[in-house]
Amino acid sequence: MSDALIVIDVQNGFCPGGQLAVPGGADIVPGINALMAEFDHVILTQDWHPAGHSSFASSHADRAPYDVVEMPYGPQVLWPDHCIQGSDDAAFHPDLATDRARAVIRKGMNPAVDSYSAFFENDRATPTGLDGLLRTLGVERLTLVGLATDFCVNFSAVDAARLGYAVTVREDLTRAIDLDGSLAAARDGMRAAGVLLS
Repeated sequence: MSDALIVIDVQNGFCPGGQLAVPGGADIVPGINALMAEFDHVILTQDWHPAGHSSFASSHADRAPYDVVEMPYGPQVLWPDHCIQGSDDAAFHPDLATDRARAVIRKGMNPAVDSYSAFFENDRATPTGLDGLLRTLGVERLTLVGLATDFCVNFSAVDAARLGYAVTVREDLTRAIDLDGSLAAARDGMRAAGVLLS
């Protein structure tokens, strides 16, 4: 069996000074870099939003960041404008070792649908192409690291388990937003899906 490391959204926008900074987001970069050498394949994901994305609070009148609205695909947290295509905010953290990456999966590009998971947009139906790539490579085991534990890492891990991969999330190499208890709920959901938290 082949193993892959999926590095979720280690971008300036989610690190200190970014538009949607996750506490301690940059602290995990050295550990992720060190871990890369242990894997057959390294895949990076990158939030890559067009300006005016529907998940931005600024796109909704009388709404503030972290409000929740109902979208055609279900509830959606509204975020500060972040990781806009081509911006420094969307760039990978400068210390992240990107040279080992076999592929970069960009997500959140559809202006009408957000995308937390590395596998599917938030409509739960539109694939990103990651599953097809992993199956072509013969990958059966995944380890996930990155940002943020309770959103993009969580959704990616649950989808990966649902797709039949053996999934481990290295909690020491993730950091969470923890929005109104979202971290505890994410941990419970990942465990229920069969994800190993280590």
